[in-house]
Amino acid sequence: FIAQRYGNQGMSDSPININLTGTAGQSFGVWNAGGVNMNLVGDANDYVGKGMTGGKLVIYPPRNVDYLSHESTIIGNTCLYGATGGKLFAAGLAGERLAVRNSGAVAVVEGAGDNACEYMTGGIVVVLGQVGVNLGAGMTGGFVYVFDEAGDLQQRTNPELVELLGIEDKVILIEHLRGLINQHYAETGSNRALDILTNFNDYLAKFVLVKPKTSDVKSLLGHISRSTAELRVQAQ
Repeated sequence: FIAQRYGNQGMSDSPININLTGTAGQSFGVWNAGGVNMNLVGDANDYVGKGMTGGKLVIYPPRNVDYLSHESTIIGNTCLYGATGGKLFAAGLAGERLAVRNSGAVAVVEGAGDNACEYMTGGIVVVLGQVGVNLGAGMTGGFVYVFDEAGDLQQRTNPELVELLGIEDKVILIEHLRGLINQHYAETGSNRALDILTNFNDYLAKFVLVKPKTSDVKSLLGHISRSTAELRVQAQ
């Protein structure tokens, strides 16, 4: 109804905020439109944000839980499938096939299962933890930041399809990543994000940028520069 009446982004300047508590079933926030911000304290099943074009989905566990968010699943499989825009912040692990065929959405999660970011053509994904095998298979656009704490990301990707880059010497990448993690912390209160931000210089060497081998690094840096400027505007 919202997309029919206002279009994909027609409510972006005057958003509505929906606050929910508990467990969401299948397809939370699918086809979400710009201007619809959904905040869930709890967890959600498969297909979160499938086909979303805009807006924001924020999912995090109740405060003061006795488990670590980055070791507990909070959203199911095939989330952000075919998304074209919008943002997802999930303070926990995503299941398999996260952001498959994503062409424009921005997401921050704290771990992901197998086949994440398969066939991505655009968008940005940040994973603040371990990923499963076959990350980025068939990617032709977009990029992924991974906190490779265990140092085994090379074994989980196909070097014929994607390229892994360190970011320690790339200021634009560093500030862009830091901005996204800051957003994640601001939206979810994630202790994982707080720990990384507090010890950012110590952890920096563990972050890896995953991009398609066919993408041009200079064009990628230009895209990130524009995205960083957008983050600054949003923070004001």
